[in-house]
Amino acid sequence: MMAADSDPESEVFEITDFTTASEWERFVSRVEEVLNDWKLIGSSGGKHPEKGDYTNGTWEEKNQEINFADFKFCIAHNYLKQEASENEGKEEPEEDAFPAAMQDLLCMNNDFPPRAHCLVRWYGIREFVVISPGANCEAIISESKCNLLLSSVSIALANTGCQVPVFVQIQHKWRRMYSGECQGSGVRTDFEMVHLRKVPSQYNHLAGLLDIFKSKIGCPLTPLPPITIGIRFTYILQDWQQYSWPQQPPDFDALLSGEVGGVEFGKLPFGACEDPISELHLATTWPHLTEGIVVDNDVYSDLDPLQAPHWSVRVRKADNPQCLLGDFLLEFFKLCLLKESTEELLGRNTVEEEGKENADISHALSKLTEPTAVPISKLSVSNMVHSARKRIRRHRRVNESPLNNDVLNSILLYLFPDAATDKPTDATAAKAKQGNPDGKTEQEKEPEDYNLFNQFKSAPSDSLTYRLALCTCMVNFYHGGVRAVAHLWQEFVLEMRYRWENNYLIYGLAGGTPDLRCCLLHQKLQMLNCCIERKRARDDSRQKSASPEGVRERKVSGQENGRLMSEGTSLSPAAAATEVSPGKSWESWSDSEDEFFECLSDTDELKEAAVEGTKDASKAKPEGRLQTHGKLTLLNHDEPLYIPVTQEPAPMTEDTLEEQSEVLAKLGTSAEGAHLRARMQSACLLSDMESFKAANPGCSLEDFVRWYSPRDYVEEEEETDEAGQTVVKGDLSARMKIPGNMWVEAWETAKATPARRQRRLFDDTKEAEKVLHYLAVQKPADLTRHLLPGLLHAAVLKVKEEEAREDILSVRKAIQQVISHASKLLRHPSPDYKKVEDLINQVMVLEAVIACARSLKAKFGVGKSERGGEEDELERFVSSLLEEPEVTVLGAGRGPAGSIIHKLFVSSQRAALLAPLEEDGGRQVGAEDRKPPSAGGVPDFPPPAGREVILRTCVPRPAPYSKALPQRMFCVLMREEFRLAGAFSSDTSFF
Repeated sequence: MMAADSDPESEVFEITDFTTASEWERFVSRVEEVLNDWKLIGSSGGKHPEKGDYTNGTWEEKNQEINFADFKFCIAHNYLKQEASENEGKEEPEEDAFPAAMQDLLCMNNDFPPRAHCLVRWYGIREFVVISPGANCEAIISESKCNLLLSSVSIALANTGCQVPVFVQIQHKWRRMYSGECQGSGVRTDFEMVHLRKVPSQYNHLAGLLDIFKSKIGCPLTPLPPITIGIRFTYILQDWQQYSWPQQPPDFDALLSGEVGGVEFGKLPFGACEDPISELHLATTWPHLTEGIVVDNDVYSDLDPLQAPHWSVRVRKADNPQCLLGDFLLEFFKLCLLKESTEELLGRNTVEEEGKENADISHALSKLTEPTAVPISKLSVSNMVHSARKRIRRHRRVNESPLNNDVLNSILLYLFPDAATDKPTDATAAKAKQGNPDGKTEQEKEPEDYNLFNQFKSAPSDSLTYRLALCTCMVNFYHGGVRAVAHLWQEFVLEMRYRWENNYLIYGLAGGTPDLRCCLLHQKLQMLNCCIERKRARDDSRQKSASPEGVRERKVSGQENGRLMSEGTSLSPAAAATEVSPGKSWESWSDSEDEFFECLSDTDELKEAAVEGTKDASKAKPEGRLQTHGKLTLLNHDEPLYIPVTQEPAPMTEDTLEEQSEVLAKLGTSAEGAHLRARMQSACLLSDMESFKAANPGCSLEDFVRWYSPRDYVEEEEETDEAGQTVVKGDLSARMKIPGNMWVEAWETAKATPARRQRRLFDDTKEAEKVLHYLAVQKPADLTRHLLPGLLHAAVLKVKEEEAREDILSVRKAIQQVISHASKLLRHPSPDYKKVEDLINQVMVLEAVIACARSLKAKFGVGKSERGGEEDELERFVSSLLEEPEVTVLGAGRGPAGSIIHKLFVSSQRAALLAPLEEDGGRQVGAEDRKPPSAGGVPDFPPPAGREVILRTCVPRPAPYSKALPQRMFCVLMREEFRLAGAFSSDTSFF
């Protein structure tokens, strides 16, 4: 004993502190904290929910994570947001009032809600809390764990006084099994559930379900209080035997055989290739029955769907139905991700091969300067397509071409309708027609739709770029994919070069400088058109050089909106360098465009100019005059002040402007960099000064400023000269006198040189070759990126056009959202293509909705009814089916829509059972026409796919002297599911 006491180990013993909270107690405490935080403590009241509140009202949810030891749970509070009533808060709730959840058990205003949480549908409650296992945690399957959780909930409810029901999710999540409890003042409701895969035969009818309910409540009273019954049978229609899908598929044979034209290529396809409505669910409801009124057992049933007082319908849409417009857009979008070049897809460039055939280096320069090898007699527009195509097809066999000749001819004639005539297209005619045979422009028809190109940064809907986008998409989908697109693009580039070389304006492009609101490809084509216009004007001037009078007359007429400026306008020295004269046409100075330094024919005139330059400037011969500038005279002479013929500033596309901005930005902020930047920007100013000096010999800088920037010439005072006339004296503005002013420096360096002898500000030959090179190096993926905004623009216009026929409010709103989304996305230089794909998916959803509307209208005969009232009702019914989750059928089976639904089921049943559909001339099938299945006839309706039954009563439980409390059981009977969800209340005070 002493040895044991002296052993040091015997003195160490474990002390268990029973005051320390266990994990279970901490879990219960945490649940209580959450209920307190959410203010769910105390009695819960509120007004009874009105009919439809559960479907149309706003449901909100709060979530929080709690732990039981290391096991995570998610606790969620779901509730219907209700407006506070006026008297709420003033009147104290009764002490013995039932909790709101118990009152909801007996409320019949929201039975069978079409869209709600499963617990709301099963128990009819408006507020509840659910405790479920965390996202990556295993399910609560064992009975001991379930009981532990339920006891935790019970303790938390008792400690806090919370009257909101709390559920615990048990078993696997797919089973949707819940067990819960609600506690009130002296009352408690237990929520229990049964879930089986098969329906037991003895409970496959109302009588068996009533037996379960009665045995469960165990009411000792006789007779038993009445049980209220609500029944809903759901029938599913899947076979649309009588009504074929109305969508007309495109004529693939015509497209593939080359029988295409402007109509086909100018319109995008639209609609679903299959019926977008897969199922129609008819719910027949008996909302308020009692046990003695209806008989439903294993032998006989009174529940005839045609006799149900309430019908409602919902439609199930097909998952991702195949739609033509969506397929077109997606297939075209996929081209953006490719990397192959045109040469890799079609073989080596034919230009290189021609170069090998003519390998003699001595022919290189002559080959560049000579026109295309086409006989002069064949230079008509009708031969353009054939001439351009011969150069590429010379080395490609016909059977190797992705596009056959007929299809290619049709496409090119659609893109260039002017090629159908035998005479060259006039410039004004090409711009006036714009592809509108009725004489109205697209802008006049729908100005809002026409201006969409500005938001999408695409191209006007009557332009060549827009038509090219449609054709490229069509070719990609129907005629060979990316190789066909590469082939079409190669032909298009050859056509552009042919038109440049032969001075034919490009059809379908607005005149003037490139429109920076459009896509870059459209700007490039406009730039090429500008070059062709300049080249044509220069060639015309050569022919008209023999008649100067006619030329001068044309110049004056073209100067109405020229550089002449009103006194109310001003031009800063910096801004003037890049000023563009609004409205001034190229033809206003084109008579002298052929006479520039780089032209060999100018040598004689250059010598004359050199000789004249040595003479006194005031005695020089004036050149390049356009017209007098009002009554102004030169300050140092009495000669009138003449407006000179000037060069137009060079037009630029957005990429050129960006490059120029980068170059100017790289010059830095130093004085030298700023000076160099100003010189680079003053090329146009210097040209105008030289033209002004040539037109007004002996002029001064003040004279130039009076014309070019009137606000920079300040009139100071009036004086009377020797002759008695009033003379106004003036001087340059203060900023013009700043040392180192660029205007003064430019004036001193400017020589008296008319525009026809100056170096061109805009070298159309160089710029045209740049554009043609840019087009030639574009890969099919690059082309797709250029044309994608135009195609999306066309798709939105197509959806708007189709929606206008169906008049669907939700689609109209969604279209505006798509336009807003696209305007932000597509204006970015390099948009996120994942977002572009999302945008295409939005368009596909709209197409599917419109297809659903057409399908429903076809099935319900909208537009075919002879009675106006029925027609309006059917239209409202179809419109509601698209907008709402479930739609009530007015008149149930006897109304216009109900009759059609009945006929749909009858035809489906007879087709399914191989019974021929009798010709009844559209006569409505009534109840008396139905033959019971036992008589050998075909039933009008198939067996219900789902049966739902709600049983309610109010009985004292558990003892006869207990309070009468609400009892409810919701039953679901389906082919592979049997579920009972019971809410059984008991008195905890008198038991």
